[in-house]
Amino acid sequence: QVQLVESGGGLVQPGGSLRLSCVASGRLFSIYVMGWYRQAPGKQRELVATITRLGSTNYADSVKGRFTISRDNAKNTVYLQMNSVQPEDTAVYYCNAASSTPWGERNNYWGQGTQVTVSS
Repeated sequence: QVQLVESGGGLVQPGGSLRLSCVASGRLFSIYVMGWYRQAPGKQRELVATITRLGSTNYADSVKGRFTISRDNAKNTVYLQMNSVQPEDTAVYYCNAASSTPWGERNNYWGQGTQVTVSS
């Protein structure tokens, strides 16, 4: 089992910055990619950014140039640096981890989410 705990959300003005954190615990050896998703009120959950074990990153077009995903392996933590935030970034942000074992077991894990509100 893997547990994910997000933190760092809050209220921020347009153009401001936030840093989200996701701390992973449990059986982490089989995780090959982690990422951030978000879900705005009344909308589907969407991918924001991902990062692999080797550090390869991928971003949604809507956040390229503004958000940066990174990891600190020593702390089992993934970060999302959010710069130049806009009202449309308002959502609950969820941390995700995907695992795959040599014996064929696949799992996806989700944190409880942290609220980000961009408003003046």
